[in-house]
Amino acid sequence: MERGRRIAFDYGDVRTGVALCDPDGILSSPLCVLESKAKNFLEQIASLLLEHEPIRIFVGMPMNMSGSKGESADKAERFVQSLKSVTSLPIVLIDERLSTVSAQKKLKEAGVSTRDSKALIDAMAAVAILEQGLLSENLE
Repeated sequence: MERGRRIAFDYGDVRTGVALCDPDGILSSPLCVLESKAKNFLEQIASLLLEHEPIRIFVGMPMNMSGSKGESADKAERFVQSLKSVTSLPIVLIDERLSTVSAQKKLKEAGVSTRDSKALIDAMAAVAILEQGLLSENLE
């Protein structure tokens, strides 16, 4: 696997979770949660990319359980097109069908209440997307 940080986004209508890994791809951590409707949303992303210098971007692709695409997948694809306006980095779509469920389970196991964890769930879902992306790179 090529050495370098990777960044992942769990795009949502309200919030977008962001996760980052270390240059060796060993540790994935929640980075932040951005307000998706903020006027400077893309500028915030461009700033994160400049600051952390990732070599690849993973974006969660919310597929239906049947494997088909729905409205959320269309929104994720539009988000990817927006990303391409601020970066030339490779962008890889990652099937994120169960990322939010996985994040909720991990937070519940850690004793964090659902009420207190809405934004954290988005960041943890981005971690799940990042880990899946790293796993797919290791299998190449």
